[in-house]
Amino acid sequence: MAILIDRNTRVLTQGITGKTGMFHTRLCREYAFGNECFVGGVTPGKGGQDFEGVPIFDSVAEARRETGANASVIYVPPPYAAAAIDEAVAAGIELVICITEGIPVRDMIQTRYRMRGKSTLLVGPNCPGVITPGQLKIGIMPGHIHQPGPIGVVSRSGT
Repeated sequence: MAILIDRNTRVLTQGITGKTGMFHTRLCREYAFGNECFVGGVTPGKGGQDFEGVPIFDSVAEARRETGANASVIYVPPPYAAAAIDEAVAAGIELVICITEGIPVRDMIQTRYRMRGKSTLLVGPNCPGVITPGQLKIGIMPGHIHQPGPIGVVSRSGT
């Protein structure tokens, strides 16, 4: 049973060149069972590079245009995470999963206000991510503890 994501989801990693972004993108790609679901990464100033074959772009808009991404996962430090969410929403990403915790409340209030009328679904911030067992995981939860079946779980917080 797929909830929000499946093997056809096309994912961007915002903050792909940071330690956490690289680590979890690698694990999520391994969990995808050979499906190339992670289609790009975004780190301003690092466009044109790649991470293990995943192209890196300077902006979410450019990455979405080039890859057809419909989901984004955010591993960006707290002071910049709300802006990363805003950028994904402005680019028309359908599903944004923000792992970052400790984002200033005022920043998230402003982001929530800017999301009004937009079709983007935001999961997070401070969440472990989303998984469809046996297909795809986006986030930090360990894949081996989940099994395919008729039950889905959406967690409020990662901690």
